[in-house]
Amino acid sequence: MIEVGMEYVTEIEVTEADTARAIGSGTLAVLATPKMCALMEESAYKCVMAELEEGATTVGTSLNISHLSATPLGMKVKAVATVTGVDGRKISFDVKAYDEAGLIGEGTHERFIVLSERFIAKVYSKIK
Repeated sequence: MIEVGMEYVTEIEVTEADTARAIGSGTLAVLATPKMCALMEESAYKCVMAELEEGATTVGTSLNISHLSATPLGMKVKAVATVTGVDGRKISFDVKAYDEAGLIGEGTHERFIVLSERFIAKVYSKIK
């Protein structure tokens, strides 16, 4: 059962592949905002996966974050997702990211529970 307060942490060490320069979101060798967002989403989906029925997954539908501080190559980053609400198939999260010096990003995220096969069938029905 998915409950308010559940939490999951994802950790990485920033490599060149994680930088704004490598991802294409900027020119500097610092943690890219899209990579920070991806870590937040990863923490959120992993937070609830064990509680889903067989054949179900979650999909992200909203992410509202602020990237507060840059992180250099080689520094460790952790993203924390905490369930703040459950409304039917909608799950709300508080998301935060930290490097070794402190808070680097925060915001909110929403995911919806879907049946994987049904969802994929609907997505691919767009192709005619």
